[in-house]
Amino acid sequence: MAVEQSVRPHRARYRRILRFASVQLVQLWWFELLLPRVGFAGISERTRTDRMRRLAERFHVLAVDLGGLMIKVGQFLSSRMDVLPPEITEELAGLQDEVPAVPFADIKGRVETELGVPLERAYAWFDEVPLAAASLGQAHRARLSDREADDAGFVDVVVKVQRPGIDDIIAVDLAALRKVGGWLRRIRMVSDRVDAPALVEEFAQTSLEEIDYLHEAANAERFAENFADDDRVAAPAVAWERTTRRLLTLSDVTAIKINDIEALRGAGIDPVEVAQAFAAAMFEQVFTHSFFHADPHPGNIFVTPMPDGAWRLTFIDFGMMGEVPEGLRSGLRGLVIAVASRDGKRLVEAVQEVGVLLPSADTKSFERAVTQLFARFGGMGFAELSTVDPREFRDFAHEFGDTIRSLPFQLPEGMLLLFRAVSLTSGMCSGLDPKFNVWDAVEPFAGQLLRDESGNTLKEFASQAWDSMGTTARLPGRIDSVISDIEAGTVSFDTSRLERRMDALVRIGLRVVSAVLFAGLAIGGALLLVPAPALGIVLLSVSIIPLAHAVLAGLFGGPPRN
Repeated sequence: MAVEQSVRPHRARYRRILRFASVQLVQLWWFELLLPRVGFAGISERTRTDRMRRLAERFHVLAVDLGGLMIKVGQFLSSRMDVLPPEITEELAGLQDEVPAVPFADIKGRVETELGVPLERAYAWFDEVPLAAASLGQAHRARLSDREADDAGFVDVVVKVQRPGIDDIIAVDLAALRKVGGWLRRIRMVSDRVDAPALVEEFAQTSLEEIDYLHEAANAERFAENFADDDRVAAPAVAWERTTRRLLTLSDVTAIKINDIEALRGAGIDPVEVAQAFAAAMFEQVFTHSFFHADPHPGNIFVTPMPDGAWRLTFIDFGMMGEVPEGLRSGLRGLVIAVASRDGKRLVEAVQEVGVLLPSADTKSFERAVTQLFARFGGMGFAELSTVDPREFRDFAHEFGDTIRSLPFQLPEGMLLLFRAVSLTSGMCSGLDPKFNVWDAVEPFAGQLLRDESGNTLKEFASQAWDSMGTTARLPGRIDSVISDIEAGTVSFDTSRLERRMDALVRIGLRVVSAVLFAGLAIGGALLLVPAPALGIVLLSVSIIPLAHAVLAGLFGGPPRN
């Protein structure tokens, strides 16, 4: 009911999204299903790349025009290289969340509604010009009152304010996306490759968490607690008295942007050292805390000079955070072990454990591709990989990517965020240090995983050995008991279930023969209707007999009983 009430005032928006999706689905049906079935598969293949690119361009225009959650949808899809072709992800990668700012009068009304007091009482000063404006909210600089500053321990703040009416727009957009996901579930060529409804729900959960500023505030505090004993990393403090679900007040930690190399050098800070510290902080979040910043782009990381000449990294914007639950951590550990041991079969098993492959996946081609990967690059250490000709990497990656895209390959949300974080980290560090090698940064953590796994393997081996010893000790007594029962004639074998299964198989076989015989007679009769009408009618009439057996035997034969 709540969703229907939200949709009603935005019905035009809802219909526009569905209209766009329906047109694209009709084109998909025409080019990918109908044309190949009527002998025009070549047209479908030749036009696919251009069609995918035009689709992405049209969605880009739609997202910018509608704003709201649609921009987030485009950004989300741009990262789904596991389920979308590169023509789409590359076009959407440039979609920026930059929209016109909300008029200050509306922002003032939102702040006063959330806090229940006039803006002048809530803050000693509030900048009317936004620091940044995005599709879901915008940020303003402000200053706490003396009383609030004494309680919080800081004066200068940044206030994130949710756009008025954005809740209803998000509800409408999610309702439309769920409808489209239901449509996609009914298209076999799509459902075999991607679980569209699950993808929509993953996106919905991430989006709803991102607009819940209480959730973001809790994330900021959790992040700060994880690095409480580390002077290298910091996060803004939360002014809880001035924070609600739609309003977030944080200490102003604005400093040197991490990618501003000239400003870093001007402050006497070596960009190479910043790259090393940033990579270490990111991988510590992943491997040690299992809680990591999933959007570490340059606007969210500052380098803060300290009075004693030192500096630290300050992270902001904790709306998009990733977690590595134990199940995913176990699967990632298996992946690391498989890569270290160059075991293609084990890597495929680890990928399945993580939940990357859908149940319909045929893993044989994937295993062959992984085996080829290990055969070419598996003997190299982490550092040696950096010496490989980039063109060879690119050629192999293209071939390997074709194999991956042929599988029903869908990354869980947690792993997708992890890959996003690692990718942004690698790009950022390479910009700070052209010689940066991400493998060198990962290797210490991967080594610790291997050492942990070795300890677990040793314990498991000892447990299995003890169980085997117990079974071996009891085995002679059990064998002696069975032999005694056989000699006494007290051992019997119940074959009735096997006989019933065999009877069922025989019945199924006869029905198959009848179905094949019916098909042959029916086709033969149809072909002879023109040259030999009498014979054709006879064959068609006789075909009714095997058809009746195939159908009626299934109806009245009954299922086999256990």
